[in-house]
Order: sequence, then C-alpha cells, then structure tokens
Amino acid sequence: MADIDNKSLSIMIQAAAHHFTRTIHDYDPLFQLPNWNNIEIVLLGEATHGTHEFYRARAEISKQLITNYGFNIIALEADWPDSYRVNRYIRGIGHDVDANQALSDFKRFPTWMWRNREVMEFVEWMRNYNQRRVYEKQAGFYGLDLYSMHASIDAVIHYLDKVDPDAAKRARHRYACFDQFGTNLQTYAYATAFGGIEACEQEVIMQLLELRERSVDYLQRDGLMANDEFFYAEQNAKLVKNVEEYYRAMLHPAQSTWNLRDRHMLETLNALINHLEESGRPSKAVVWAHNSHIGDARVTEMGKRGELNLGQLVREHYGKRALNIGFTTYSGTVTAALDWDKPGQRRIVREALPGSVERLLHDAGLSASLLIFAEHPDLKNELSISRLERAIGVVYRPDTERISHYFKTSLSEQFDALIHFDQTRAVEPLDLTEHWQINEAPATYPYGL
Repeated sequence: MADIDNKSLSIMIQAAAHHFTRTIHDYDPLFQLPNWNNIEIVLLGEATHGTHEFYRARAEISKQLITNYGFNIIALEADWPDSYRVNRYIRGIGHDVDANQALSDFKRFPTWMWRNREVMEFVEWMRNYNQRRVYEKQAGFYGLDLYSMHASIDAVIHYLDKVDPDAAKRARHRYACFDQFGTNLQTYAYATAFGGIEACEQEVIMQLLELRERSVDYLQRDGLMANDEFFYAEQNAKLVKNVEEYYRAMLHPAQSTWNLRDRHMLETLNALINHLEESGRPSKAVVWAHNSHIGDARVTEMGKRGELNLGQLVREHYGKRALNIGFTTYSGTVTAALDWDKPGQRRIVREALPGSVERLLHDAGLSASLLIFAEHPDLKNELSISRLERAIGVVYRPDTERISHYFKTSLSEQFDALIHFDQTRAVEPLDLTEHWQINEAPATYPYGL
C-alpha cells in the first residue's frame, strides 16, 4: 500500500463523507446499502459511555430500523433484569407509570449510562410505537451484560414463587451459597481462589437444569407472555451461572474475564433471537454497546492480546448479515467519573492526540458526518493503516490519556461504517447531582450537535 500525504488523505475523507444536515435524513445512506435487506444484526457503538450525540444518533437509527425494516430487538450493554423491567413497560404490561420509573432499577454504577434523558425519551418512543401493535408485533428492550447476579437471583425466585413455590424454596437454598460473601462478588472471587472455600458452581448449574427440566409444566399456561416470562427467568438463571464462572476466573491470569463477558453477550443475543423466532416472531436485532465491544477485536490491540469481543463474534457467526457502526469525537464534554464507583461529572474531553483517527477526521474538516467504507475502496485501504483510537468508558483520566484511553486499530477493518461528531456534549443524567453540575467545563463551553 503506497502512503499518501495527510493533505491528500483529508481530501479523500472529505469527498467520501456523507455530511449531516441535522435532519432525519442524515442516516439515509446506511439504508441504501445494496445488501440492506439481508442485514439481521446492526451493532451501534460509542466512543464514550457519556456522550449525548452518540445516544441520540443510536436512537434515531434504531427508530428507523424498527419502523421501516422489521427490527424488533434493542439489546444493550446493560443488565438483563434491569432492562427487562423497561421491556415490560414498553409493552404495557408493567406497573411503571413512565419511562423514568421504568429505568429506576439501573442503580449500579454507572447509573447515567442508561438513566439519562436520551434513553428515557427513546423508551417513551418505543412504548408509543408498541401501543399501536399487538404483542407479537412489538419491539423489545433487553440487556446483554453479565453483572446482575443478585438481581437475577431475585428474579428467578420471584418467578418460581408464582409458578412453583416448592421449587422456589429449593432455589433459595441453592443460591444461599452466596450469602456469606455479601453483595461484593470480588469477595467470592478471593474466597474461592485463596480461602479454601468451595465454589457455588454446582448449585447454580443444578438450579438452571431444574428450571429447564420443568419448563413443560411451567409453560402449560397459554400465551406468548407466559412463554416470555419463562424465558426471562431461564436467562436470569443462566446469567447467575455465567457470573459465578466470571468471578471464579477473575484471579486466574490464564483466563480472560473480558472474553467470558463478551461470549455471554453473544450467547444472550442468540438465545433471544432464537426464542422469538421459535415463538413465531422473526427477529432482527440492534445492539447498543461501546466501540470496544462492537468493533472487530481482531484488528485491534485487543486481538493481539488474545482478547475477543462481541463485534468479532457477531461477524464470525452472522457474516454479511451483520453491520457494525462505530462512533468517534474529537473534543467536547462527557459524563464520566474520576474513578470507579465515583459520581458522574461533566468533564472536558481533551482534543484528540496527533496520529489518532479522531485527529485525522478533525483535520479533514468533518463536523458531523458518516463514512461507509465499502463505498470507497481506496479510502478503506488507507484507513486500514494502524492508528490510535480513543476509548472513554465510565472513567475518564485525561492526565494519563495516552495510556488510559488510546489503543491501536485498523479503523476501516474494525467497523463497516463510522459516524464522527467533531465536537460533542455530555449526556445528561436523570439524577442530576452537585457532582455533575460542579465540573471542569466553564459555563460558556461550546456545545456540539
């Protein structure tokens, strides 16, 4: 591959970009791809867990996918039981009076990641959409992540209390294995690794097996809702099993908890699609997760370390039936914490480093734009050169930004398309605190889109 100078590359990027006009038609080029009717999975990323524009863009794209292209699954980098409460609300079968209340189970750090205004508005849109459709034609809202052991235990027991009280007693007895470790599961990891305490592995496996063995009895009740409720309970039991394995692996260097987590995400996504299709509901899924989860790990530093991710697994499993879209930003503000489990604050995002893809897109004069790499093979080749890319999660450490937030990647191999917002602003949490209001950003700091 012959190198070209930065000026020529900037011209290529400018010419290839679909520049946004701040209308609902900004994303139309995505839907004009020649293989669009064959797409079953759309992965929508984010470069941070706290940027308004990323959430808003994902919501707008998702609305079009649901309304016009038959997508009926919104699957998030979020906990299964917390998300399922929202699923009940948007289907009109829960007890919550509004989206804010339906999102109130998202109590675990970082609360702003899903309890924010953009998600709340999208949840209300989904409820309004579903109200005009029968149950089997509605869209659903689900979590793919791995951290909700105690909430999932409660959900399994609550389900069994309704359908089989004796089985609920057995479940309580099995899950009581975790009681001695409290709510901090890292205690379980240390105790089983170094404390000579027997793990709870057999108990959680037995509980999942019993639930599955008795599924015929539990599903004698009529209707799709009963079927969905059993599936919800089964997924919670499976999640408890996977979380137990995750924490046992935490202190073993030879095992990657990252890989366990992303394999669980794919397993949950596949189970969800299969469940809906087996009950006569052909399904297409939209996934919302960080770029580090949805961009193909094989062309990043992650892959060189032996780590895989959901984007890689989806490509391997679905091939050309999947489309993954990354997001980047050059500067602005972000909601993020100073450290793990600390309050979310509105923080200034530093200008991207020289040599990064973000600086390259900024220097090309992109403000808010979409790049579809397959449309421009020459540009795709140039952007396959390994460059730095920024990833901000729930913690932002600008003082160590190069080490903490940048990794090498081949951008046009990592994603099928990229949406770049040059200047962005922090997502607004539903639970505003003084920690978010008192922040690094001066009152006159310019906002983006």
